[in-house]
Amino acid sequence: MRAFLLALSLSVLSAAAHADIYSYTDANGDAHFATEKLDQRYQLFARGDQALHASQLTPLTELSEPEASAESESPLSHFLSQHPNLQKYEKLLNDVASDFNLDPALLKAVVTVESSFNPKVVSPKGAVGLMQVMPATAERFGLHADRKKSVRQKLTDPETNIRIGARYLSFLRDMFPHQQQLVVASYNAGEGAVQKYNNAIPPYQETRNYVKLVTQFYKMFQPATPADTATSDEPSYSNQLDSKRVHLIIPGRRNISVESITSIE
Repeated sequence: MRAFLLALSLSVLSAAAHADIYSYTDANGDAHFATEKLDQRYQLFARGDQALHASQLTPLTELSEPEASAESESPLSHFLSQHPNLQKYEKLLNDVASDFNLDPALLKAVVTVESSFNPKVVSPKGAVGLMQVMPATAERFGLHADRKKSVRQKLTDPETNIRIGARYLSFLRDMFPHQQQLVVASYNAGEGAVQKYNNAIPPYQETRNYVKLVTQFYKMFQPATPADTATSDEPSYSNQLDSKRVHLIIPGRRNISVESITSIE
């Protein structure tokens, strides 16, 4: 049984390291991401073995008109260079990552997958904000209600939310040192689920796909090395994304919804 679990873990880790991401934009202009081609609408967004890095991307405003055309501008470049909230929260994410000795790329990847940088996102299970923190988890890591605000209300503050999420990631990092994919799996399924399967990624479809997505975005947010700056053979993608409205669809997981801050009690 132990050998089977080890083999399962290794196969999942290998798949996660080379996970493709697919996307499509619907009639309302909303972009959807998935770890597999769920239907004919989904087109390749980024290849798992040829991920671009955020530092290689040039904002559209700095491109000439031909360079900014749909034929030359990939959806990944559009998303990472133009997403307003990524730019808005990037310094905060870098500062918090430094405070907790976390890789900024990991923190940004988790926020991308959890909320697509939307601080008003609330999941059907009650997870709140940029890092989709459950109120019970927030209380576990030191956030408490007071006379003015509940824990949920406090979690709608971006800095509070990111710090609690980072504190949890730091706790998981210490629990699973040098095993980042177990840290990511634990953030999704809970460390108890990972421990239940002998410190391996649980065989849950949602968690497996979550690890794939976070791993891929993590690669994208890592600083480029000199080799990465060489000319890429990546094909051009014409499926443009509206970076202001992005939905991450993880097979096996209910879609997250957006609520106004005033609706959270």
